[in-house]
Amino acid sequence: MSGNEEERPERPSEVDGTAHLFRALGKIIKVLRRNAGMSQAELAEATHCSEDLVSSVERGVRTPQPDFLIRADPVLQADGVLNAAVDDVREALARARVRHPDWFQDFAKAEAEAVALHYYEVQAVPGLLQTPSYAKAVYGFRRPVWDEETIEKRVAGRLARQAILDKWPAPTISFVLEEAILHRPTGGIDVHREQLRRLLEIGSRRTIHLQVMPFSRTEHPSLDGSFTLLTPKGRREVAYTEIYGHARLITDPELVRQYTERYGIIRAQALTPRESLDLIEKMLGEL
Repeated sequence: MSGNEEERPERPSEVDGTAHLFRALGKIIKVLRRNAGMSQAELAEATHCSEDLVSSVERGVRTPQPDFLIRADPVLQADGVLNAAVDDVREALARARVRHPDWFQDFAKAEAEAVALHYYEVQAVPGLLQTPSYAKAVYGFRRPVWDEETIEKRVAGRLARQAILDKWPAPTISFVLEEAILHRPTGGIDVHREQLRRLLEIGSRRTIHLQVMPFSRTEHPSLDGSFTLLTPKGRREVAYTEIYGHARLITDPELVRQYTERYGIIRAQALTPRESLDLIEKMLGEL
């Protein structure tokens, strides 16, 4: 599937028939906003989210999260119209979550409820940052080959996880990506270009810290693979690793401390968030 902006992107809701609900909600929000005399930027500020999110929701590209609907209802003087859709949206998102493979379910649940998340990735764009086209390409290239229905379900589950990026109050979220990820045109040039734009959009949010580990660094504390640090609400930080479907959730305090120490060093060695966005923007200009 092409990543061209003019083509309709894959939506997670399309797999279970709730696409019409989300498209209709987007149109309703757009009408309510215009009737209230508000711009997308003003609605974004009033609901504590990004202008890009408002635009995506109105176009039906992103799922309007329950928290967003609850905040937007009084702002748009919707008189409960948006609140009335909250339960249906929650049910649709719950159906999307069950698409995760069994071994991943516990992590996905912990991730959705975490107050702090830190990702270090060496091979591909992290799932929370992937566009629909990029995610579909990743799953489509795997071996042994999956059928189209399985791919669609996995893409839907992956995109449903991205709701955490729009939560408010926002959890602490940071990413460190190896520069090699930015050079690999997974899915083709159009998909690659769309994915880089997505990284720019997410990395520009004040609630997200996105950094790139450049090729030029001669010292590196974690050349043995990707990992995630996660802090569940009211509990101690844990570490998570995964390779070829074999997941490992690490709770031993000493081992978690080692991963935390590595991540701290990695962040210190990586480009700053501003430098990282400049690099991505430069790469986009060269495509």
